[in-house]
Amino acid sequence: MSKPTDAADTDAITRTTCPYCGVGCGIQVSTASTGQISITGDPRHPANQGQLCSKGYALAETLDHEGRLLQPVIDGRTAGWEQALEEVASRFRQVIDEFGPQAVAFYVSGQLLTEDYYVANKLMKGFIGSANIDTNSRLCMASAVAGYKRALGTDTVPCDYTDLDQARLFILAGTNTAWCHPVLYQRIERTRQRHPEARIVVIDPRRTATCGTADLHLQLKPGTDTWLFNGLLHHLAEAAALDWGFIEQQTTGLLSALTMARETAPSIASVSGVCEIPESDIARFYEMFARTDRTITLFSQGINQSSSGTDKVNSIINCHLATGRIGKPGAGPFSLTGQPNAMGGREVGGLANQLAAHMDIGNAEHRSIVQSFWQAPTLPETAGHMAVDMFSAIAEGGIKAIWIMATNPLVSLPDTNRIREALENCPLVVVSDCMRDTDTTAVADILLPAQTWAEKDGTVTNAERRISRQRSFLPAAGEARPDWWIISRVAQRMGFGDQFNYHSAAEIFREHAALSGSGNNGSRTFDISALSQISDQEYERLEPVQWPLGRDQTAIRPFADGKYYHADGKARLIPVNPRLPRHQTSPEYPLALNTGRVRDHWHTLTRTGKSPRLSQHRQAPYLELHPDDAYRFRLEDGVLTRVASQWGAMTVRSRVSGRQRRGEIYIPMHWNDQFASAGRTGALVNPVTDPVSGQPEFKHTPVCLQAIDPVWEGFLFTRRNIDLSKIEYWVKTRALGVWGYEMAGFSGTEDWSEWAQALFQSERQGAEWVEYIDHRTVRYRAACIKDGRLEACIFIAPGREQLPERSWLAQLFRNERLTGTERMSLLAGQPAENQPDRGPVICSCHDIGRNTILGEIYQQGLHSVESISKRLRAGSSCGTCLPELRELLHYAGQSGF
Repeated sequence: MSKPTDAADTDAITRTTCPYCGVGCGIQVSTASTGQISITGDPRHPANQGQLCSKGYALAETLDHEGRLLQPVIDGRTAGWEQALEEVASRFRQVIDEFGPQAVAFYVSGQLLTEDYYVANKLMKGFIGSANIDTNSRLCMASAVAGYKRALGTDTVPCDYTDLDQARLFILAGTNTAWCHPVLYQRIERTRQRHPEARIVVIDPRRTATCGTADLHLQLKPGTDTWLFNGLLHHLAEAAALDWGFIEQQTTGLLSALTMARETAPSIASVSGVCEIPESDIARFYEMFARTDRTITLFSQGINQSSSGTDKVNSIINCHLATGRIGKPGAGPFSLTGQPNAMGGREVGGLANQLAAHMDIGNAEHRSIVQSFWQAPTLPETAGHMAVDMFSAIAEGGIKAIWIMATNPLVSLPDTNRIREALENCPLVVVSDCMRDTDTTAVADILLPAQTWAEKDGTVTNAERRISRQRSFLPAAGEARPDWWIISRVAQRMGFGDQFNYHSAAEIFREHAALSGSGNNGSRTFDISALSQISDQEYERLEPVQWPLGRDQTAIRPFADGKYYHADGKARLIPVNPRLPRHQTSPEYPLALNTGRVRDHWHTLTRTGKSPRLSQHRQAPYLELHPDDAYRFRLEDGVLTRVASQWGAMTVRSRVSGRQRRGEIYIPMHWNDQFASAGRTGALVNPVTDPVSGQPEFKHTPVCLQAIDPVWEGFLFTRRNIDLSKIEYWVKTRALGVWGYEMAGFSGTEDWSEWAQALFQSERQGAEWVEYIDHRTVRYRAACIKDGRLEACIFIAPGREQLPERSWLAQLFRNERLTGTERMSLLAGQPAENQPDRGPVICSCHDIGRNTILGEIYQQGLHSVESISKRLRAGSSCGTCLPELRELLHYAGQSGF
């Protein structure tokens, strides 16, 4: 723990790391003597230089113990740690003794710290003797790993964030950076402000927030990225833009890669025909690339999450190798990872086809190094089951015991209905988690309470290979323990005590660092052995450090010396034969589903779902579709819609948007059975994977749509979390300190008043109950008021268009006492004159809505984002909402302003 010199004596300052995306922002946690916690960006951390996004700024709102798993649970009954650890060890040992080590598996997570990951991988591969350990990072960056290894001979990202300050052409391929990595997006924007000649090209089937300031948006047909980059490689050769000196000295394979590119993308016209984008735009992109030395290509899930993801990655790397744009400042193919420690998991061999310290499971020399270092009885010689195949093996009975750590596969994996059935029938399911009720904990036999990020101590590695300390600043909730402690104690009870007698995260880190240097001698880029002798005190004070790491503990730019990690020391250009997604649309399933994130939420809502401000931007699952498709399928904006694929179905509201291409829809991936009645996108997604990387095809699943016509629709707000499981459609969200529920039903009720009073039975005790009923039009409104304060309210109508706006109602819960006018407005179903409707929240940091911003734009004549920020503070803190502020200015201009 460190304290800046200007900190108040009453405050304790902890420097730690944000637990969200792979940017790896440093944060400062200030804990006042009163116990109040505030969070700001760490200005000394090189990843973010003090900046945070909306999620990072809201972290303090997620620290309560509501919903936490506080004790071990065995077969539905709480237990002590000794019994739980013994039960896990004995049940795993029983399965191994009867069916062999291949009958057990671990499914781990990029939410684990590196030390947790290391111990889990060591136990499974070194002592259980199976490679059946894989990670949810398989879902986000496995294709990038495979692509880098094929081309460079090593899983080493060749760029860092300083390259964003020096590049002059930014190609954002398959990444909505403005929403998913907003701190990096704003760094790019700052470079553009300093260097007006810099250009941004966005390659994405959707028109996202990232496109707002792009010089060119290539809105290509999903799955056609490889044709686009093969065409670029061909164009570079035709335009004499290849770096022949670099090619001859540092690469092999150009001829075969170029031959394939010429055959599959012989002209700009052919690329235009396949990708369905104008020839002029393709030509402009190709010319930008050809004439700009400092070009960086940032790519993420739109590239990786594909049945041809590895080929897409290599088609990008080919263009950088052919022009010598790698290993140099401001240039390179840069994979943006999704999770805070996806990179750390790669370092310790958390994937089923890896060994620790960037060694390969199929390499006999590497196996010998690891086995000797660990003093392990055996090591598997072949890769284990990757994520999707692992759960298929459970369904087929090959895997009979699984330990799931810090992840929620029943929401995040594809084909989740089949996975639920597989886990329900699996003889042993152990889940380590910090939360009590998730889709996955519901099917567990044994639950183990793990610490959450504020309680954990260790390290994480971000997308630029920078290792940062995660420092605890809160005591553990209940009986929660570190994941490394849980794993090592189970290992001891399985008979491996000598090799798992760990007492601290620092001890594990030193072992991890020492292994990175074992048998290395420059043969592997991942080498942090210079840190293997640090003391506990030095570990506590460890500053962010980037690998490859020299003996003097200074970072080395990868590939700057022209050395690669294939046997001949050269990089490989890979011939890539493009192919479309395996499942194409059909008359039965005529639309292609694309999945992804929203701006303010993270993964499956277990953390961000606690934050009222983060829940206001996008409050419910939705699908976006083009206006022509809405007309085609007779869908209006906002109607309930059933979306179905051959694997499953879900229910969402439609959102008609010109952001979508015709024939395609988009649905966010966050919602689950705790927050929606039928909101799991994973139930739809096809389980097809990339044959090289094993990464699933989240970006292209054929689906069909059908409008749903409920008998009634409604919503309610309440200070208490309530059970609506008997209602056909519901979505839950945090709203200004209360819970908000959207509802719809396909059958009515004989007495709405009786139903509502039963629902709010506890709220009504000692409270005033007021209601309005119109039996003829099926309208019902009611409110529960206690000591002048609003406790709950409910609104029912025959259709959504008869329901009032929500935001002004949620605001009433902030008032300690309702005025007479406010009480009347409740039953009238409309805000009072002095109670304006702010509209949907745009700026989460300052809780500012769309209507408020538009009103100021019109009334004050605001013409810039800066003037909006000065007037309202919107966009002045984290800046995540800046793209939407620009959109509102554009909208106001089109509206006659």
